[in-house]
Amino acid sequence: MVSVGSAAAPLPAIAPVNGPLALHVVYPSDKDLVDAADSDFIFGSTGSGNASLTINGTPVRVWPNGAFLAWMAFPPDSVMHFRLAAKAGTDTASLDYVARRVVRFVPPVSGPWIDTTAVEPHGLLWWPRHEYLPIHVRAAPGSSVRVVLPGGRVIPLVADPRPAAAPWGTRAFDRDTLAVRLGTANDRYAGVVRGLALGNPGPLFGGSNKAGEAGRAGRAGTNGVNSPALPALPALPASPASPAFIESTLGADTVRVPWNISIGLLDTLPIVTELNDDTANTGTTDSLTVGRQEPYGTYYWFFPTGTRAQVTARSNDEMRLQLSTGVDAWVNVADAQPLPAGLPAPLGEAGSVRFVALADRVQLRIPVGTLAPFHVDEDGHRLQLTLFGVRGDVNWIQYGGVDPLIAGARWDAPAADQVRFTIDLTDPVWGYRTRWEGTDLIFEIRRPPVIDAAHPLRGRRIAIDPGHPPLGAKGPTGLREPEANLAVALEVRRLLEAEGATVLMTRTTDTAIDLYPRVRFADSVNAEMLISIHNNAFPDGVDPFLNAGTSSYYNQPQSLPWVRATQRALAARLGIRDLGFGRGDLALVRPTWMPAILTEGMFLMIPEQENALRTADGQHRYAEAVVDGMRAFLVERATEAGR
Repeated sequence: MVSVGSAAAPLPAIAPVNGPLALHVVYPSDKDLVDAADSDFIFGSTGSGNASLTINGTPVRVWPNGAFLAWMAFPPDSVMHFRLAAKAGTDTASLDYVARRVVRFVPPVSGPWIDTTAVEPHGLLWWPRHEYLPIHVRAAPGSSVRVVLPGGRVIPLVADPRPAAAPWGTRAFDRDTLAVRLGTANDRYAGVVRGLALGNPGPLFGGSNKAGEAGRAGRAGTNGVNSPALPALPALPASPASPAFIESTLGADTVRVPWNISIGLLDTLPIVTELNDDTANTGTTDSLTVGRQEPYGTYYWFFPTGTRAQVTARSNDEMRLQLSTGVDAWVNVADAQPLPAGLPAPLGEAGSVRFVALADRVQLRIPVGTLAPFHVDEDGHRLQLTLFGVRGDVNWIQYGGVDPLIAGARWDAPAADQVRFTIDLTDPVWGYRTRWEGTDLIFEIRRPPVIDAAHPLRGRRIAIDPGHPPLGAKGPTGLREPEANLAVALEVRRLLEAEGATVLMTRTTDTAIDLYPRVRFADSVNAEMLISIHNNAFPDGVDPFLNAGTSSYYNQPQSLPWVRATQRALAARLGIRDLGFGRGDLALVRPTWMPAILTEGMFLMIPEQENALRTADGQHRYAEAVVDGMRAFLVERATEAGR
């Protein structure tokens, strides 16, 4: 094992390639839409390490194997033209290359204007009659902005100064804090309206295209993280006979644009839905509906099929549910099935509970009476399960005997329609999961494995996921991330098996596997640990020369000690910039039945790192770091348990 303070050997040297010139651009490809303000990266290969290269007249470094990577100013046009010119001795080559960027609104230099892409809300909306609807518009600074409704009613919008927003990729991955020190956006206006019906949005249920559910697409973030990209929307209805308008007046000039929205009002009669992510009965889903705190936001809730809740609003493809008083969640309309009109809002009742001791777990059975929404929170030696839309009548908590894992349990009511169970453990949480049996919620708490501190990997059941395909990053000379991930994962398997571990691979070939089957596999084989092996790429607008390095991610708190140990090992073994570890909303680290982490060992777009991943030495060093991290984590847990 490499000690933390020791200096790692440099990455393997790049072997020279002196072939004929052959210019090839990997990114941006003709399928990519660049989403960068003024500068971005471009990379690919010249075919020869002896080449000199310019892009639009700017000299660009070429590595010995012909790879190139540049961070440079991009043309401001939506269709960008690049002229690549290479020379090696008497050999020359050129390439005229076209790429496209995301079309953004560019304000005129003078006069009033309205950014129609920044009007919220828009599209199809169903809103409670009694609740204020916020309106946000981007328009010329210093102008007078208002909404004009059919019949002449006016909603004034007032200036709403706020800090300007930085791109999500900059916030997430740019290490230079100066990049996000932005001024005030003085072109924002806001107002409210209540009880407004406008046009005809159609029926409350149905019509969803399930936008935003697939996870972030592209090079950076194809690991199952939910997408910050703008979702696709259903077709807008025809404008009403007297449409609403948004007006911006500056001096003597006024501009007016249609407010493309149809609003239906929800009255006071409860509307109840039952969630189901597999209405087509394919049997291939995870039987969970994702819930968010805002439309198209990050994943927060995971509702099992059959969960019931009251509908309080809908915005395009997202529906708002009231889980309990003051607690809301947004779900995709495709998963929301209507129940008969007139049903009251669901309200469960938690009764007396009982622990059941099994060989590898302890079960807590909670009678609820309905499939109520719930959420589990973890804190070291403690688990808390909160039921929403439920009242408590818990006369008894039956332990069923002395169990070495359970230190104690209690319940309380944080609100009138919430019940919370708190379970204190004698060991730190290793894993847990939930399932319904009828209307009884079964909360399973996993017993930690018995670990020999002298041989911590012996006897462990470890699931290894070589990340991708589909998708994945690609290096300048064409190395695909799925290939690199698999090579490292196979070396991890070899090292672990040599120390007595049982290794279970989600894939051993280049076959594409979706995210959910990988998670389901790790659960089905009762793995004690799950690690997903990846290599990284940046989103647009982040300078790779300043920000590339090695990193790792977790999601559930029980995985924090493991990810910390693994990140320490990656930095020590690879000798590249230590980007640290982070909590990420990634599919392969969301499982709760076992500790789970994801490693982003190197950046494929960096020529030295792509080259290292092609070599047995680079793959071995990455694999050694992964095994070092596992070993250190297991020794820590064994020591803490006194074994």
